[in-house]
Amino acid sequence: MGLTNQQVGMNVIDSDLEIVKNSPDDIVVALAGNPNVGKSTVFNALTGMNQHTGNWPGKTVANAQGSHSTDEFDYVLVDIPGTYSLMAHSAEEEVARNFLCFGEPNLIVVVCDATCLERNLNLVLQTLEITSQVIVCVNLYDEAIKKNIHVDLDALSKELGVPVVSTVARRKNSLNKLTKCMDDTVNNPPQNQSRVIYPDVIEDAIAIVQPVIEEQFGNKLNTRWLSLKLLDQDDSLIHEVNAYYECDCLENPVLKQALKRAQVLLKDNEIFNDQLKDIIVSSIVEKAQEIAKETVSFDQSSYDKKDRRLDRFFTSKWTGYPIMILLLALVFWITITGSNVPSTLLSNFLFGIEDKITDIFMYFNAPSWLHGFLVLGVYRVLAWVVSVMLPPMAIFFPLFTLLEDFGYLPRIAYNLDKPFKKCCACGKQALTMCMGFGCNAAGIIGCRIIDSPRERLLAIITNNFVPCNGRFPTLIAMISMFFIGSAGLSSSIISALLLTGIILVGIFFTFLSTKILSKTVLKGVPSSFTLELPPYRKPQIGKVIVRSIFDRTLFVLGRAIIIAIPAGALIWLMANITLGDISLLAHCSNALDPFARLIGLDGVILIAFILGFPANEIVIPIIIMAYLAQGSLIEFESLVEMKQLFVLNGWTWLTALNVMLFSLLHWPCSTTILTIKKETNSWKWTALSFLLPTLTGIIICFIVTQIGTLFL
Repeated sequence: MGLTNQQVGMNVIDSDLEIVKNSPDDIVVALAGNPNVGKSTVFNALTGMNQHTGNWPGKTVANAQGSHSTDEFDYVLVDIPGTYSLMAHSAEEEVARNFLCFGEPNLIVVVCDATCLERNLNLVLQTLEITSQVIVCVNLYDEAIKKNIHVDLDALSKELGVPVVSTVARRKNSLNKLTKCMDDTVNNPPQNQSRVIYPDVIEDAIAIVQPVIEEQFGNKLNTRWLSLKLLDQDDSLIHEVNAYYECDCLENPVLKQALKRAQVLLKDNEIFNDQLKDIIVSSIVEKAQEIAKETVSFDQSSYDKKDRRLDRFFTSKWTGYPIMILLLALVFWITITGSNVPSTLLSNFLFGIEDKITDIFMYFNAPSWLHGFLVLGVYRVLAWVVSVMLPPMAIFFPLFTLLEDFGYLPRIAYNLDKPFKKCCACGKQALTMCMGFGCNAAGIIGCRIIDSPRERLLAIITNNFVPCNGRFPTLIAMISMFFIGSAGLSSSIISALLLTGIILVGIFFTFLSTKILSKTVLKGVPSSFTLELPPYRKPQIGKVIVRSIFDRTLFVLGRAIIIAIPAGALIWLMANITLGDISLLAHCSNALDPFARLIGLDGVILIAFILGFPANEIVIPIIIMAYLAQGSLIEFESLVEMKQLFVLNGWTWLTALNVMLFSLLHWPCSTTILTIKKETNSWKWTALSFLLPTLTGIIICFIVTQIGTLFL
């Protein structure tokens, strides 16, 4: 039975529980598991989809759905967020818990990591408390063998009372065992799954509540599990239970009385709510340890040697930070040098198309204003954005994804956890900061992985201090024109190092602003969090490159294109509508000039940043257009010509430095602002996210200008 008849198409589910079936007979299968166990890889292989597989906790924060057919059944597979526990403490854990508990899947496949099975069994045991319709998929079995870890699958199945299969999800043929097991389980459901036995007093309390739930509400939910959760007083879960039953369960007089008797029993034995939670967790952990001891064996002398050796370098306080900086510089050097040629070729191609479109307008004798508006305005801005953004993104995102696939990104979060803790923030912010290098909007969305609402807001508000891909062209152009004199390998290396230095300035302001916010409007203490350091894995280079281009590069580019179209129209109108003898663009730049001079810029530069609000990539072309008083965007053939134009308009090295600093520290782009509004659902926090970097940029540029004038 091969992986055939795979349906093309995927539904990303905003609602936790919504399922889209092709037929009423479809079997709904939930794929659950800890982060980094290969759950999304199993999903992709079975459905034929290419959902991106992340290597940090909480990558999947919505449910993804796909289809798979065997000879016997048609399945709807739902990839729920990775979670360590069903005792939900974060958004992704709530999504996972709600689907498993209330989504009524026909079957749950819990994907586990064979190299650290004991920790994964905690989730398995919690899932078995909800239903017996479970398959345990022991994935990454090849890595376990390499580490001399042996899992007795038959013994594990006997201990758990449900089917257990081993897989290597990256090899599709290894999933045939899983699909056959799914068919067998649907035909012959397990009946006697393992369950955690709690201390006698807790079992007695459950025995008081369980019969009442069965009598009052039936068996739609597992009554033993629900009894325990009502005794545990999990407010978020009780809210979901009430929504599921469409009533306030705790107001049921019979159930209320039963719960009261059970709670008196617990209190008489000095078990209060906090102690009850601890006892539940420790009982599950002890059961997992007991099962792992019986079913897993390994050679302690060789276990994890490679990972430990690498971690001595990547996470050491002496070598961890230098390695991070060097890797960052290497990524930027490859991006800078690698994007030059394709960017030129793409620019020539797109502007060649512009010539063809112009010929068509001339053939039909179209009005010059219409040609100017659509071609010189809308299309030219669009072509510029694509030619400038696409090549560096197509290089940066795959490099970023390779580091992620290798397992390095969680090490960055580990290294930066202490600095963020000192700022009363969370180490996971380091991951969202890294995502911001490609696109700040993507970094904002990535903040969902942070459990604490306060710390999530800190990460969202400060993400813009990390320069996105759209600001790289401006930064690189300034470095190349005013701070590097020659071309060649050495200049590209120096350029990468200077760019890295500028980015370190941005990271410094990330820490500084986070510290200030955490002591003022977002006061609080840093929360603790569990961060798994996954094993180092050989990246799947081909798949990583293809998926990073489709999932990240084209996605970000698509959003930029949507915004660039109206921006191009506005810029053309401002450059071509005149009041008196000068354009609206010139009027605006003249009005802004006195203020701009105070911060080391001029009116043209400042209006270019304002008009670049939709897309940072168009800042430099607008500056050139305004200086030359042209009605459309213009690109110079060389940086030498561009520098000559800037120098003739009063630029010095201090102007270039302030342009770099303002580009680094100014307001977020429109896409990022809209994303912040959507994620925070608050105009207050959106406004703060806009004002904080803007005021920082103005203040820093003013200070630098006052100091710099002493040396001119």
